[in-house]
Amino acid sequence: MNLPITVTQSDLSEILLNIAPVRPVFIWGAPGIGKSALVQQFAEEVGLTCVSLLGSQLAPEDIIGIPQIQEDVSTFLPPKMIARKEPYVLFLDELNACSQEVQKAFYSLIHEKRIGEYHLPEGSIVIGAGNRTQDSAIVKTVSSALINRMFHVQLKADPAQWLTWAYTNGIHPWVTDYLAQRPDHLFSEPPKTEEPYSTPRSWHMLSDALKEYDAGKKAIPENMLRMITYGCISASHAGMFLAFTKQLGNQHLLMDIIKGEAKWPSKPEERDVLYFLAQSFRAKLLHELPANKQNLGKEKQYFAHRAKALIKELSLLNHEIAQMVVSADEGKVLPEWFMIEVIRDLPRLIVDK
Repeated sequence: MNLPITVTQSDLSEILLNIAPVRPVFIWGAPGIGKSALVQQFAEEVGLTCVSLLGSQLAPEDIIGIPQIQEDVSTFLPPKMIARKEPYVLFLDELNACSQEVQKAFYSLIHEKRIGEYHLPEGSIVIGAGNRTQDSAIVKTVSSALINRMFHVQLKADPAQWLTWAYTNGIHPWVTDYLAQRPDHLFSEPPKTEEPYSTPRSWHMLSDALKEYDAGKKAIPENMLRMITYGCISASHAGMFLAFTKQLGNQHLLMDIIKGEAKWPSKPEERDVLYFLAQSFRAKLLHELPANKQNLGKEKQYFAHRAKALIKELSLLNHEIAQMVVSADEGKVLPEWFMIEVIRDLPRLIVDK
């Protein structure tokens, strides 16, 4: 499922509050971006218990129940988790990991909130969720009949909203400070190979590991910090996060470099720190520089002037890293007017690419 429109966490909360009470909602999205947590949060907000069923672990009888003879006729007894007296939120997680037989068992439950003769209590809400085919997760083709019974949304990870949540939920400051500088590292598409990758969930996992050391009032040995980091997030992000932790003693180093109060790190053992700062510098250029030069204010004019000087200094220090700053990456390119000025002043950076 690839919808032309994606929603953020706050969008999804609004949709669940307004649509889920009248129509079942299916949330599509990559693993680890917070689908389950948002459904749990929604249930708490509306004052209902959240009952989760994991589609990948269900058999048809787990939904329709088992038969029992009553007065010479058979009737199905629905499972205790579903057959409740008070209204609740029924969350069908990994719904598209179900077998076709289980999907069929869900038809009346999703469409009519009914299993055989048992009806969910008035006011109950049904929500489904699942990963996409491209996520390298366990997914099965969802029948057109089941798709047509639900309202569909596709969730994306929003760094600003996740950071707002993280600041109020005790996420380790190293993680929040890093992602505040590199919000583009909050999420990476699931790799085709079996390896850790970055998601809100994996950053939360890294935070928990870091906090365990903080709780024990112990400094984390460098080799252990490397193992923890590479075991949670994408390898490229892990390397930069470790470089970030090395320069924590001067958290404002990049701003000092831009102001001219500090220099790019030049020692061989500081190359990972240099790479992290250069990546952060590129992210700042993408965020700060307008598409049209006419929209430059005085502060942005100074920043653009300093940026060209810093790229020149960086090219003398490490030509490859300087090229990385100005190159197109994942469709993200610096403004055309700025690139023209870079080509004019530093043509070798572009020619050598």
